[in-house]
Amino acid sequence: MEKVQGSKVQGSMEALGAMQVTEDTEGLDIQSKTLLQYAEILAVILRDTVAEFKGYSWKEVAEFIEVDSITSTTEVSPGRTNTKIRSDTQEYIHLNEKTALFDLAFRARNPQISTEDIQINLHIDVEPQKTYKTGYPIEKRGMYYLARRLSSQLSLAMKGTDYNQLAKCYSIWICRDDIPKKDRYSISVYEMVNTKNTAYHETPRENYDLMTLVVIKLGDMVYNGDKEDEAYELLRFLNAIMYPHKDSFMATVSEYIDYSDNETLWKGVTDVSTIEEIKYAGMREELTEELTKELTEEFVHAMILDYLEEQIPKERIIIKLQKRFDFTKEKAEEYYKKHAGNFA
Repeated sequence: MEKVQGSKVQGSMEALGAMQVTEDTEGLDIQSKTLLQYAEILAVILRDTVAEFKGYSWKEVAEFIEVDSITSTTEVSPGRTNTKIRSDTQEYIHLNEKTALFDLAFRARNPQISTEDIQINLHIDVEPQKTYKTGYPIEKRGMYYLARRLSSQLSLAMKGTDYNQLAKCYSIWICRDDIPKKDRYSISVYEMVNTKNTAYHETPRENYDLMTLVVIKLGDMVYNGDKEDEAYELLRFLNAIMYPHKDSFMATVSEYIDYSDNETLWKGVTDVSTIEEIKYAGMREELTEELTKELTEEFVHAMILDYLEEQIPKERIIIKLQKRFDFTKEKAEEYYKKHAGNFA
């Protein structure tokens, strides 16, 4: 049954703080990941990209997301050889090889086939990309990510496999810059379909339609779409959050997310130098020091992992952390040791 779209999702203090931290973003992956990890922001993206959420409001989609499952530390390709089991989970650590991580991987309830007694999840990853011109087809990388996400659902530690357990996967790529002019502000969807069938019985689509790739192409700081255009609301929202924020930023975002209780926080920010030195006017009791530290931790974590994926040497990463966050060398080394993980 088609549901009425519209209701805003309730905004959180954490997401509002992240928006302030990333207001001058230049489209870097690490800054985008910091911002996109919040359910209220993901809900706006998912409603118009995931077929199972069609007809639901942003608020309802946010409720489908398993917030505790959102992570940026899930390995894309842990491997089936030269591995060791981590605890008693299905996760594997691939030894002696470069590690690749999903930018944001999480689960969300599939409302189409879940029941009151049984919850069936969609497995989703969202991949913000600064450029569409990466030297390889983004679409190929996206299909690879989907294949790994699908295969990871079956435990390598178990003797048998139950293919009935496989749930649908979505990989959503948001490419910001270097888009061909005629492709700017477009959405492409790639999925599994039955193109030929001479059998008497047709196999139910849910038995093979297990991977969907969505590639969203932005490409310009200005979005001049019309309200009648397909995906207008989504593209307008992404334009607002993925480029340096305009004066109308808060008004635009507030059409999607309800920040009525916290909007004064945004207006009260008077100076942003480094993340650790964010100064707030008239709101110290509401936006606590703990929140600032939490955002710093998440931002540093994402930055270190991105630098390591780019194979930047430890010494250069330490220097970058010192400059970006005004850390001492000792503090930068401490953060590196804490967040480098299996890369180190």
